[in-house]
Amino acid sequence: MSSNKISEWFYRYNKDIYHFLIYYTGSSDIEDLVQEVFYRAIKSIDTFKEQSSPKTWLFSIARNVGIDEIRKKKRIKLRHALLEKEFEDKKEKSPESILHLNEQNKILYQTIHTLKRNYRDVIILRGIKEFSVSETAQVLNWSENKVRITYHRALLALQKKKEELH
Repeated sequence: MSSNKISEWFYRYNKDIYHFLIYYTGSSDIEDLVQEVFYRAIKSIDTFKEQSSPKTWLFSIARNVGIDEIRKKKRIKLRHALLEKEFEDKKEKSPESILHLNEQNKILYQTIHTLKRNYRDVIILRGIKEFSVSETAQVLNWSENKVRITYHRALLALQKKKEELH
């Protein structure tokens, strides 16, 4: 497998990965993260055994990059808090700064980010990116049954949160 294949996959999936990372990290400044996904893919192309689709393999990498970014942001926030001896406001970035999403998407964005990580992961992959149960299971390294159950519970939690906002 060559880096030419990665280039082909980049042109095919970079926009999907870009949108996934926006929802996942809550940041609209994620171009470097998209590049990091494909950099990691090039570095580990020998480990891709084609037992999954390139799409699910790349999204698994993207999820790990997103987790790393969220952890990094948390460390930076903690460092700031310790240096300034006061806690920052714990709100996520305002939805207005997230690519000027329309009002409905802003509410959805806010609500998704109040859910626990497992729910957020499965909602983004199944509900927003429209991955199949099988693809979602591969990305999250879960069983298909866990994907179905967690997605159902996540939708219920999302609906409950939306009702609380109104």
